[in-house]
Amino acid sequence: MKIRTNAGMVLALAAMMTPTLALRAQAKVPDTQIQSDVQKSLDNKRFSDVHSTVKNGMVTLTGNVDLYATKEDAEHKIHHKKGVVAVQNLIQVQGSSELSDVQLRDKLAEKLAYDRVGYGTTAFNSFTISVQGGVVTLGGVAYGPSDKDSAISLVSHYPGVKDVVDDIEVAPLSPNDDRIRLAAARAIYGFPSLQRYAMDPAKPIRITVVNGDITLTGVVDRQSDKDAAGIRANGVPGAFKVTNNLQVANQASSEN
Repeated sequence: MKIRTNAGMVLALAAMMTPTLALRAQAKVPDTQIQSDVQKSLDNKRFSDVHSTVKNGMVTLTGNVDLYATKEDAEHKIHHKKGVVAVQNLIQVQGSSELSDVQLRDKLAEKLAYDRVGYGTTAFNSFTISVQGGVVTLGGVAYGPSDKDSAISLVSHYPGVKDVVDDIEVAPLSPNDDRIRLAAARAIYGFPSLQRYAMDPAKPIRITVVNGDITLTGVVDRQSDKDAAGIRANGVPGAFKVTNNLQVANQASSEN
């Protein structure tokens, strides 16, 4: 009985695998067909200097583009094409920007400061940015996935950016953290000497909250403003810890 049972199981397993193997065989797409599909997908003036080769389903992209976002878009357009097993993106970004790394960092920081203004989350995003050889590394904490995606998209579309390294953390979804954020914002911006920091949406005192811990970042005019913000944040009910990383303007400039 055991022999018959095992034989039956083997036959049943073989019957189940046969259609799967047949589908895999049918899914094999000739490289020539993949090449044709890739060329159609990249038939756009943005990709006029992009070239592709295909070997055993592996697509290799070479050539030049003006923006890092265009390099990424070229890969995304063909990644899920039928028969494509992998994409090697060797496209070079040849932007005409003559900015130094420091200048590029400052330009991007200014752009990021105003990103998402009007969505009500600007004060709750705290991004860091560094540039080396045109490669931009983004870090810090984003209020939500949309804020992170927007920051990466902005940088990817800026001339002179060769590559983007995403080290941004997205704050976990938490009703309690949201309550603490709003309470901290009211406490800080409602304080008379700190109200002026709410006037320019790109230069607020940044308030990030992760698992009940508050971190303050940004630049204030005076040490007394930094101290006041820290005291107000420490008074928020339910906050576990407050880290005051605010910089004072004259101290920050002398350090740089």
